[in-house]
Amino acid sequence: MKELPLVSIALCTYNGARFLEQQLYTLINQTYRNIEIIAVDDCSTDNTYQILASYASKHPNLRIYQNETNVGFVNNFERALDYCQGDLIAFCDQDDLWDVKKIELQVAAIGDNLILYHDSELINEQNESLGKKMTDLFNFYRGDEPEAFLFFNCVSGHAMLIKKELIAEARPFKKDGYHDWWMAYVATNIGTIDYLPQCLVKYRQHENSDTDLLERKDADKDRYRHQTREQIFKRRSRWLQYCATYPKNKRTKFVKTLYQLYVNWPDSYVSFRLFALIKKHINVLYYISKQNNRQRRREIKKLAWGYKAKNFWYTHIKPDNKKLIRPE
Repeated sequence: MKELPLVSIALCTYNGARFLEQQLYTLINQTYRNIEIIAVDDCSTDNTYQILASYASKHPNLRIYQNETNVGFVNNFERALDYCQGDLIAFCDQDDLWDVKKIELQVAAIGDNLILYHDSELINEQNESLGKKMTDLFNFYRGDEPEAFLFFNCVSGHAMLIKKELIAEARPFKKDGYHDWWMAYVATNIGTIDYLPQCLVKYRQHENSDTDLLERKDADKDRYRHQTREQIFKRRSRWLQYCATYPKNKRTKFVKTLYQLYVNWPDSYVSFRLFALIKKHINVLYYISKQNNRQRRREIKKLAWGYKAKNFWYTHIKPDNKKLIRPE
């Protein structure tokens, strides 16, 4: 009988005592038995590490580490990966709830794909359903077209099972980006990704969550809420730059052209080339977005006019309106 591959679960913690024990219970009780749980604590100031130590004393497949200094979310995940010995790796948040068959089902279905992810149900602090799934918010993508991830992402870290070979291709992670989005982009350049339709994680949304998918947080506490167009431009420009400089791009010319046209947009009166390029590839670039066709067309039409044209409009044609500021 063929031995089941070892799966490493990379669990990163920081001040997660409130929900950690619930999550650990779902990890310890996975029906797939050949797993190791690698927990790396990033200098928690609550009793997170004590909870990990208590569980580790009872479960030898749980190995725990603690950083000497706080290194931040992305760096902590990279450190966890250094300890993972499995050929397959699953990423784990400290506050979710896993279906006990999650790893078993993903191992059985990953096949030749570099990433296999799945749907998730959103819950609140009391483990109550919020009546939404990830597929209510995004169209899930399967295949090998990296262009699908240039503007949007549907692959969440908590839902991924990846092959270890992907790590060498994706590292180092971008310190000001999302490691899951980046791995999806890399994986579709060098291989394929797929997903399962089942909800295999209850994905918790609360005030300390890194993501606020339903926009339930206080806007003052959420760095990505109510961003200005300039802030969105800078964030997307940085992401497109990362993608354009990836050395194994399938279609290097397309990505570099898109990046150059996009970053030059603020200095233009018109940007018809950018508009035409996105319009030509709208089906893949906007595949993940839940926008309908009319909304998509309306959004890309805005890109036909550069900031110089908009500034002229607001300073000469509509002077009562606030002048647009060119992104720095």
